[in-house]
Amino acid sequence: MPNWSEVFKEIQGYRVKSPFDAVRLKYLTKLHKHTGRNVIAYYSGFLSKPGIDLSQIVDEDKDGFMMAIHRLDRSKGLDLVLHTEGGDGAATESIVDYLRRMFGKNVRAVVPQIAMSAGTMIACSCRQIVMAKHSSLGPIDPQLRGIPALGVVEEFERACREIKADSTRIPIWQAIIGQYRPTFLSQCENAIAWSRAFVAEQLEQVMFSTDPPDPNATKKASNIVQKLSDYTGNKGHNRHLNIDECKAMGLDIVVLENDAVLQDLVLTIHHCYMHLLQNTLAYKVIENHKGVALIKNWAPQNKI
Repeated sequence: MPNWSEVFKEIQGYRVKSPFDAVRLKYLTKLHKHTGRNVIAYYSGFLSKPGIDLSQIVDEDKDGFMMAIHRLDRSKGLDLVLHTEGGDGAATESIVDYLRRMFGKNVRAVVPQIAMSAGTMIACSCRQIVMAKHSSLGPIDPQLRGIPALGVVEEFERACREIKADSTRIPIWQAIIGQYRPTFLSQCENAIAWSRAFVAEQLEQVMFSTDPPDPNATKKASNIVQKLSDYTGNKGHNRHLNIDECKAMGLDIVVLENDAVLQDLVLTIHHCYMHLLQNTLAYKVIENHKGVALIKNWAPQNKI
């Protein structure tokens, strides 16, 4: 049965690959041959095309992953090259579940530059995370319509403490808390619990899953989740956590620079995608080492 990409190509007829596609595929193929593993790149254009909501992780991305995984030899595992600012938590959980069903626990995340928020959640669901000296993960504290859920909860708890100590503070906090819509506080609490539970479960079941079982797996996972969701300590959702910080918190990090060939291939592939995202209308790419790709293009709206 042909997949979505093959049907689309048949409709289009044969076409000559663009230079962007040809050079990118060349190095994706080289990476596959070097590692002996399947390669899927998930790239968002959030740096060069900010403000496009669909450049984040969304449910539609599963179609791209389904297409990219179709007909791969899944026994070879997967290297998932991630470059994303994050996105929807439910979509992230669904994509991780699908990757687990396809490759089991044999998935390795490769972060050439940035995998923030939900991108960090995906990376934490993998057996290992490959990072370079310039790579960054980010906090996993959830955002509700751009508002930090942990910030809301901490602010509400602060209001309770201050009002209990000094009732004259009631009018001040009433003006602030009064702006919360009904159930908003509960939504924040639920989002925080969901995010923390998901990442802790992934770490415990995959990254820290050993034979015989590691008796400290639960504690290791809990400590990492605490550091990744520390709103006060991280100071902001956009905090960039470098390779040393990620290693120090206990994540299983592979240093990209330790394999010169791997480093050269990964960074070359990263440059290929950045050229594509900067010089074309593409704002998201999900592509495997065989060149099977879902490329989403931005259509600028003409102003009248």
